[in-house]
Amino acid sequence: MGSTVLDANPSTLREHPPSSYSIKFENIAELDDGKYESSLFAAGGYNWRLVIYPKGNAKDEGSGFISMYVEIDSTNLLSSPLTGVFAYLVFFVYNKKTDKYFTIKDSELKRFNAFRTVWGLSQGDQCEFGVDVLVAPSLTKWEVVSFNQKILDPKFSWSLKKFKELKEELYNSDKFLVGGRQWFLKVHPKGVKARDNSLSIYVYLSESETLNAEEKIYTRVHLRVLDPFGSIHQAGQCNFWRTNTNKNQGYGWPTFASLDKVREKYLDNEGSLNIEIEFAVVSSTKYSPVN
Repeated sequence: MGSTVLDANPSTLREHPPSSYSIKFENIAELDDGKYESSLFAAGGYNWRLVIYPKGNAKDEGSGFISMYVEIDSTNLLSSPLTGVFAYLVFFVYNKKTDKYFTIKDSELKRFNAFRTVWGLSQGDQCEFGVDVLVAPSLTKWEVVSFNQKILDPKFSWSLKKFKELKEELYNSDKFLVGGRQWFLKVHPKGVKARDNSLSIYVYLSESETLNAEEKIYTRVHLRVLDPFGSIHQAGQCNFWRTNTNKNQGYGWPTFASLDKVREKYLDNEGSLNIEIEFAVVSSTKYSPVN
């Protein structure tokens, strides 16, 4: 049985007895077996036993004292979390003169696993002992957020035919899948704020997408109006968070480019305006199962 002594611990006196387990010895001096192991007791969903060395545990430099340890039942570890079982330990020694319990509290959580099943005290000098084992619950509520920069098919292209002849104030692109989510673009050929002066472009999350109440999606996109005759594209970058409350809101550019510039430089030989959006980052979040 491997064992480890607790760190330097604060000690107090209290009247309330231990709540996990207690052992009272009568004529403990007659015990020559070296150690005493209590019956198993349950605490925090696991089985434990209290181990007493009446003449001290020499391996922990406890010779000349009474040593106390708590040992987890090793069969528990077969079903315990991979990280082991974490517990606070409070040791009790009854002081008959004061009719109170001298308590020694551990200063931090102790980890019980297959490699370390025992923690305790190497020095004590009374004959009524107890322990409180306060098991920290396993982690059950969590989330993992990933900012994915290796996106499969991160680009979407859209060609607005005969741009100069467009009459409607708003045009929607086809929906496209990027980063596990559906998106679409909205273009205002005559602008939103600067009417008849600027091209307005926005990116939207599809209305079919559902988000949890607290879920958020971080997105960074690069938008380009492509130069059909060279590489001097009109480009912009946008970072935004999508939440359950703003998922139907568009993010983008009310004045992405002047209409004069678009008509002069960015229409191809067929009069089409070619738009490309590239997703650099789309976050995703995994949540713990709902019980």
